[in-house]
Amino acid sequence: MNTEDDMNVILVGKNHGKSRVIPLHAPALAVTALAVLALVGVAAWGGYRAALIAAKPQEPVRNQLVSEWQQKLNKQREQLALVRENAQHQMDALTLRIGELQGRLLRLDALGQRFVESGMVASGEFNFDQPPAMGGPEESAGPAETFSVPELSRMIDELAARIDDREQQLRLLDEVSSQSRLEDERYVEGRPITWGWLSSRYGYRSDPFTGKRAWHAGVDLAGKDGSDIIATAGGVVTYAGERYGYGNLVEVDHGDGLVTRYAHCKTVKVKVGDVVQKGQVLALMGSTGRSTGPHVHFEVLRHGKTENPQTYISRASR
Repeated sequence: MNTEDDMNVILVGKNHGKSRVIPLHAPALAVTALAVLALVGVAAWGGYRAALIAAKPQEPVRNQLVSEWQQKLNKQREQLALVRENAQHQMDALTLRIGELQGRLLRLDALGQRFVESGMVASGEFNFDQPPAMGGPEESAGPAETFSVPELSRMIDELAARIDDREQQLRLLDEVSSQSRLEDERYVEGRPITWGWLSSRYGYRSDPFTGKRAWHAGVDLAGKDGSDIIATAGGVVTYAGERYGYGNLVEVDHGDGLVTRYAHCKTVKVKVGDVVQKGQVLALMGSTGRSTGPHVHFEVLRHGKTENPQTYISRASR
């Protein structure tokens, strides 16, 4: 007899003639259901583990790709840093070149200004105090057109070559000018006084103290006591002091064996070794030594022999 909790399982054979009835009691049915659920859970857990195992190989691949991209980015950053560093070095080098060229141009301007001041170059033709005037319409290929670093470097090299050429030319002109100025400076000419008159000529004369015929090795130029006595040419002072017969004497060597003397000075304004320029005050007029009144005794000697000073005085009027 079956209870309410019993279940029957009927198995039918092929021949439909025979059948078996398998009774299932409630405890057995519960165990069977639990077993089925356990099998389903195990299968699900196995599928989940299989899925995890299948997914795990993709994670290292993803990490490897990220690492490769990171390396590429780091390499690009290093290359960019090198490019910036090289560009900065190039800009620094160009800046130094430009500064050097600016300094050389300043020297050229100063040299040109010297030519203007010396009169070798007309001041109205060249003005070295201002930049050269230029202008005119220009056509541009585009608003963003600029010079590249190689082009700028090439232009600076060309400018440097032109400056080298101009420096050499101006240096030669400066040497010629300096030599010309030196020759002009050493050229003995004019009177050794700013005001006065000729009181005694070069050659034989009647001695003012004895009245006898005597040789006069220079010329006498009379003037106001204390007036300026000036150099007739540039040179070096080789004597500055008292000498018998001359009183206070200044002697200037102009080179090439040419010497001038200025005697009877009241006061000497220079000393031995001084480099004097043409027109510079050497002494003040007086009447020291063998003299009858304020005047300067002016002599010109070439290789130790006196020459007529009037020849040199008259040069100034030519």
